[in-house]
Amino acid sequence: MLGSTHGTLTTDSRRARVIACGEQPGPAVHGRPADVDDLDVSGRPLYAGVPDLDRFFRPESVAVIGASDAEGRPNTGITRQLMAWAGRVGARLHPVHPTRTTVFGVPCFPSVADLPEQVDLAVVLVADPLPVIEQLAEAKVKFAVAFASGFAETGEEGALAQAQLASAVGRSGLRLLGPNTNLNAFEHFREDLDGPAIALITQSGHQGRPVFALQELGIRLSHWAPTGNEADLETADFISYFAERPDVGAIACYVEGLKDGRSFLLAADRAARRQVPVVAVKVGRTETGARTAASHTGKLTGADTVVDAAMRQYGVIRVDGLDELQDTSALLARAKPPVAEGVVVYSISGGTGAHFADLASEAGLRLPQLSTAKQAELHEWIPPYLSVANPVDNGGHPVGDWRGRKIIDAILDDPEVGVLVCPITGPFPPLSDKLVEDLVAAAEETDKLVCVVWGSPVGTEPAYRERLLGSSRVATFRTVGNCITALRAYFSHHRFVHAYRSPFDEAPRALSPSFRKAQALMRPGQQLSEHAAKQLLRAYGIRVPREQLVTSAAAAVRAAGLVGYPVVMKASGGQIAHKTELGLVKVELTSASQVRDAYRELTDIARYEDVTLDGVLVCQMVERGVEMVVGVTQDELFGPTVTVGLGGVLVEVLRDVAVRVPPFGEEAARDMLGELRGRPLLDGVRGRPPADLDALVEVILRVQRMALELGDVLSELDINPLMVLPRGQGAVALDALAVCR
Repeated sequence: MLGSTHGTLTTDSRRARVIACGEQPGPAVHGRPADVDDLDVSGRPLYAGVPDLDRFFRPESVAVIGASDAEGRPNTGITRQLMAWAGRVGARLHPVHPTRTTVFGVPCFPSVADLPEQVDLAVVLVADPLPVIEQLAEAKVKFAVAFASGFAETGEEGALAQAQLASAVGRSGLRLLGPNTNLNAFEHFREDLDGPAIALITQSGHQGRPVFALQELGIRLSHWAPTGNEADLETADFISYFAERPDVGAIACYVEGLKDGRSFLLAADRAARRQVPVVAVKVGRTETGARTAASHTGKLTGADTVVDAAMRQYGVIRVDGLDELQDTSALLARAKPPVAEGVVVYSISGGTGAHFADLASEAGLRLPQLSTAKQAELHEWIPPYLSVANPVDNGGHPVGDWRGRKIIDAILDDPEVGVLVCPITGPFPPLSDKLVEDLVAAAEETDKLVCVVWGSPVGTEPAYRERLLGSSRVATFRTVGNCITALRAYFSHHRFVHAYRSPFDEAPRALSPSFRKAQALMRPGQQLSEHAAKQLLRAYGIRVPREQLVTSAAAAVRAAGLVGYPVVMKASGGQIAHKTELGLVKVELTSASQVRDAYRELTDIARYEDVTLDGVLVCQMVERGVEMVVGVTQDELFGPTVTVGLGGVLVEVLRDVAVRVPPFGEEAARDMLGELRGRPLLDGVRGRPPADLDALVEVILRVQRMALELGDVLSELDINPLMVLPRGQGAVALDALAVCR
């Protein structure tokens, strides 16, 4: 849409604009200098390279700075673990300590400069890693890990120390994990498990333990990246790296704060392009959680509504609990794409089936009613008085003999069925053992997903420990809630990646002609008057009412005649944010006398309220439609964001809004409308005609273009109300507020 109304600039003119504005061509992106062509029109990167972390996770040589074998020293235990890990991965380990000749019988070197070879990885155990980083740079070490704490997580002084460390790392050419990290990257990963693996990223090491423990249930873990304070390497780097690995089936993350919003989105985009699911717990839903996370890692958590929207926008599956992270990641890592979206619940108890079906339907899963023919087939083995429409209630006895497998196969044979879920609330041998045997055998022979909820609080039963956990084809859960959460994520992920088109591919790289017009309207540090704000909208092709700015009652009368009665009159000035509350709006004026009186009343109120006016607006009266709000706000992590929601005087009460982070396309703009609770109002209610959705989407996209091009100078934009007229009649911005940075 926007492409047809805005021109383009050449790469040379884009470069000229960058230079003219005093900008650099762009930061280095993971060691690769960013060219102008790698930047969108706002100057943000459109590309992020993948760091080569192979030698970090599988080094050929390792140096341990501050190694020790003295009993009772913390570094001794760390050194011992690192030596065991180096042995497992086949790396040569070199201890470094100024006063020791050997550590655990291995020759020790007094300094980094004395190392016998150029090492891939240096593990820094000293309290102040800054001097060591400079030594490692001279030795051309590729990677370093800093365990030391006392940096940004401790406050302003620590943040300064971390900035100095990051600067030194940036100059050095090496990549750093930490500071304030731990030994999780050097854990013992089981080599006897097969199938797609989960790669784990955590900012708090302990929070990854439940996912790491999945190995005990037969699910493979390939890597664990404990990112700590992320002075250099960050969550985004590891997402990009893991997304490129063919053995990784899912990426599980525990995130306390994001280092850089754009880097995270580029990494999530890479995973979405490669159809690798990313499942994340993100701390900061509440003010308390955000404050705690900041004190832990010293990072911005970001406005949670923006973080949530950004994750959905790029297909990151956000869960709340570590148990959900564990179960959802495990399912997505191992399950094949769905062949159908229908879910059938199969149980030995009508109550169990009904309860699960109720919860699953409420969560948005599709539970289709089985066909009459399929029900008749199932009744060959199930008593006719039991319901088999979905859920399927077998009554119990058929699972104990040959009928059990027949029932399962018949359900899986239905083309509408993509998933069979069997909730087993508790063991009841020998019937439950036979049921499990049949489910496992059927799962091995079908391309459809078979899920079991093993509800026993004990979890030591052979049917569970040996048969269910021994099968790589059955997805086993311990709770109904986690099963439903994982299934919802499973379907959502595959729908998302099937339709995904990267917004970065279509992001504007050249300024539109509108930019020059808008730039002339900007007033640094000031709020624009309504008249100037509407001129800004008009520059970007957003429709506003016919109106004139006047400075006398006589001029107001002449303007009303030109605009056409009835008219609206509003005070216009850079200090006015809420005109209605101050009585600075007069509507439905139908005569010259009313216009004169209104002008005098508005100017009197302004003097009384000590509000400076640039004039009074005489505006066209627009017919009623659906009042919406469309705006731009600045987020500390992601930069400019675009918001749409129900507008009018109750916008702050209703808080019915959807958010997107630019760049995004038309489909994303339409999806924003689908997230609104008040969406039915746009379709027409109580006899009202449907609203012009195409015009509303066009406004959203034009506002996005403003956000991208003016993000450095536009702090806030609020179009409220945007009157969306009946279908085919467009949308009109009746009021606007714009604040310059």
